[in-house]
Amino acid sequence: MAESFLAYLQPLHWQHTFVPILSGQMLDFVMAPTSFLMGCHLCHFEEVSKEADGLVLINIDSGSVTCSGGDGADIPDIPLLAAQTFIQRVQSLQLHQDLDLAHQGASTDLNDGRARRRAWQQRLNAQIQQLTLQLLVSIFREVKNHLNYEHRVFNSEEFLKTRAPGDQRFYKQVLDTYMFHSFLKARLSRRMDAFAQMDLSTQSEEDRISGMLLSPRRPTIEKMASHKSSPQRAAHRRMVVSMPDLQDIAAPELPPRNASLRKVDPPGCSSTVLNVSPKLTYTFKIPEIHFPLESQCVQAYYSDCVSLLSTAMNCLAPDNSVLLARYLYLRGLVHLMQGQLLDALLDFQSLYKTDLSIFPADLVRSAVQSMLGPERAQAERTPELRRLISQVLDKPGEAPKADDHVKNFELPSRHMPLDDFVQRVQESGIVKDVSIISRLFEALTVGQQKLIDPETFRDFYTCWKETEAEAQEVSLPASVMEHLDKNECVYKLSSSVKTNRGVGKIAMTQKRLFLLTEGRPGYVEISTFRNIEEVKSTTVAFLLLRIPTLKIRTASKKEAFEANLKTECDLWHLMVKEMCAGKKLADDHKDPQYIQQALTHVLLMDAVVGTVQAPHAIYAASKLSYFDKMKNEMPAAVPKTTAETLKHKINPSAGETFPHAVDALLYTPGHLDPAERVGDAHPKLWCALHTGRVIVFDASSWTVHQRCVHVGTAKLNCMAMVGQSQVWAGSEDCTIYIISIHSMSCNKQLADHRASVTGLVVPDGTDAPSQVYSCSVDGTVLEWNVSTLQVTSRFQLPSGGLSSIRMHGGCLWCCTGDSIVAVNSRLPQELKIGENFKENTSFVAFQLVPEEQLWAVCSGLHSIYIWGLEDLAQPLGRIHLPDCCQVNCMIRVKRQIWAGGTGLAQGKPQGKIYVIDAERRTVEKELVAHTDAVQSLCSAEDRYVLSGSGRQEGKIAIWKVE
Repeated sequence: MAESFLAYLQPLHWQHTFVPILSGQMLDFVMAPTSFLMGCHLCHFEEVSKEADGLVLINIDSGSVTCSGGDGADIPDIPLLAAQTFIQRVQSLQLHQDLDLAHQGASTDLNDGRARRRAWQQRLNAQIQQLTLQLLVSIFREVKNHLNYEHRVFNSEEFLKTRAPGDQRFYKQVLDTYMFHSFLKARLSRRMDAFAQMDLSTQSEEDRISGMLLSPRRPTIEKMASHKSSPQRAAHRRMVVSMPDLQDIAAPELPPRNASLRKVDPPGCSSTVLNVSPKLTYTFKIPEIHFPLESQCVQAYYSDCVSLLSTAMNCLAPDNSVLLARYLYLRGLVHLMQGQLLDALLDFQSLYKTDLSIFPADLVRSAVQSMLGPERAQAERTPELRRLISQVLDKPGEAPKADDHVKNFELPSRHMPLDDFVQRVQESGIVKDVSIISRLFEALTVGQQKLIDPETFRDFYTCWKETEAEAQEVSLPASVMEHLDKNECVYKLSSSVKTNRGVGKIAMTQKRLFLLTEGRPGYVEISTFRNIEEVKSTTVAFLLLRIPTLKIRTASKKEAFEANLKTECDLWHLMVKEMCAGKKLADDHKDPQYIQQALTHVLLMDAVVGTVQAPHAIYAASKLSYFDKMKNEMPAAVPKTTAETLKHKINPSAGETFPHAVDALLYTPGHLDPAERVGDAHPKLWCALHTGRVIVFDASSWTVHQRCVHVGTAKLNCMAMVGQSQVWAGSEDCTIYIISIHSMSCNKQLADHRASVTGLVVPDGTDAPSQVYSCSVDGTVLEWNVSTLQVTSRFQLPSGGLSSIRMHGGCLWCCTGDSIVAVNSRLPQELKIGENFKENTSFVAFQLVPEEQLWAVCSGLHSIYIWGLEDLAQPLGRIHLPDCCQVNCMIRVKRQIWAGGTGLAQGKPQGKIYVIDAERRTVEKELVAHTDAVQSLCSAEDRYVLSGSGRQEGKIAIWKVE
């Protein structure tokens, strides 16, 4: 059944072997799970067929693709477009070893010939794996557009509506399977498995940009143009009315199979997708089995296994952690069979530093539970095992795990107060922001009690979805599309109206208004929102009637645009004013999220007018006119210095229910590793949000590169780039998480700290550091060997409260609340708070500058104090920070010190950044672009500074360094 087909969705748990079998004109691909310990290997069909319940045959015959399970049951045809692409790619495979290797010289060495064949088989297997995974991604990529991660909801009905009629049977059968349910749980948990990595690597730039948008998705001009140029894609776009049988559309004739020895790509199919490096295969020779199989012989066999595994581990290079993890796993299993539970747990615990993805949590839990009292007590006396035991054992009464359920979206059946309404709207996928939903609640309850009845919600939901479907069906002539930007979307079309520039429909994009003329379709520019000076709703006389008219005055044209919109006039008046206000805020604050939020308000207004009874409809819609009211309430402009220095703002919490504080920022330069894909070699910005979530931005375009990398569940305090391929993140849960830059996953953890990790330092001057320093709030400083991930040195400060560390001139400086001290200096150096200040204060942040100076700020004091490193007894001076309330962070950029925190601006406390000239010791700039405190700062190659704000705003500002 379809469950068998969805066995493809298990690359996280298994590597797979695909066995190509040529049978007449049919090419069958058989897939079976194999051992994940030593990589993929080719197995025989006779062996595979015994596991029939987990098998899938993909049959390619006569230009169609069908599937059948191990039980012989047929699975509905794979969606046509995905199948055609798959067939084209399969045509480039070289399935005959003798023909593929005919251009190479024959080997006279039997072992060399076997090695060549094995390498060819592994390469072919890797290519088939890649093709099949690409097929899966193309079939199920759009599932993520119908998920709500906060409430773990999948809107299956809306997902099915987006599928072509000919594909409905396939998806309906698949959606009911247990395997698809498991797939949904993995997606809702944002698991970075093989499917997610392939989805990320093949994501278009448009999809990356849409991931940052608050407004609902609409087809862009670029996508419209591509659909027009592809009749097959046009035939399979979403249909909202009955259509003829799409199966009658003939599939394009495929080219004949290449009989030449040369590799020729089929038309429209690039062989670059097949250039896949096969996974390395390692061989571990098990010891001889001793007969007879008595207890003594079995124990001797286990001892030999442990000995050989230990020897193999000792021969490994320090950086080969993947293979080391497999050896540790195997040795742990053997220790379990020997009954040596402590040794087994120590091996499994070592997986935290090598490869956590294969950690056997259930096996370790059962081993711990089977321990006897004395053995359990001994394990808990070992620091590493004490932490392991606490992590794997479920606590009594613990709540179910987050990924234990997936809900299907359903319309409400009872009256809803605000809280229930917020959850239901979020589950529907219409909008997630709680503040916007609260305004929508006010709009839908105008003139009645503050409850939303099921009928009102159903009408609103239906109106929203109908508008969404109409927008998907908008088709613009090529002569019109050439006037628009490729990323523009048509969000609203009026009915056909008479204007002073012709008869047609008024169209609204995120950038402009234009008239789509009737008769011979044409484009008449009305105005961009930036150039609109005035919007009026008035009336004009026609015989004995007064017809409602919308009048728009622009800066570039003397004559105002007038449209007789009749009953739509008041709604368009509200919508255009809101879009103009959003555009002005977006320009003033260099923040494109304002225009996206304005679009959301406008579309909600439209749906409210279609839901609420006529007498109250426009008044209800006006409740969503948020930016237009804000513009009138906040007329003050952005300060000139801020406007000149601020380049851009991004929102890492876009699409979330609430904004989240930006706890830490890290910039990593581009072209980190030759092994990376070109798209992945761009510079990146790493942003740590609440509960161990990291958002990764492409710093060349400021679009989302990776929506979420999970690293624990606690707040992240610091991040550092280590070498060319790792980012280390220090967490409040006492753990250092190691993120792979290539896979965007975290499979290693360092758990030697016993308190919150507060700082990480990588020595300067090398691209491949051999050591990293970390500190925790209890005063512990650890030195790590990067290759072995072992602690090579340990310092313990007598006082706690260690908040940060810095490296200067080969010396490590540590900041506690009471002092700033050099821990590995030849001469003892310590700056004590009590010897310099009479006030009850503590050090908050510090920086060391090349002039052998130490700059520090203290809580409650509104100045930066400066000491010379040669003499810390007396400060050299201080720099007063005007209107400062608190400094939270400092960084050094070129000859400047940037200090971020909170200060007064226009009489209100706001996020503020002070830019200080380090030579003249004067405040050069006061920058105000955050409504909440500045929590984090980082530098991007000394050209830009990035600042992150607290949870009231949760945005990142990008500043130009002069």
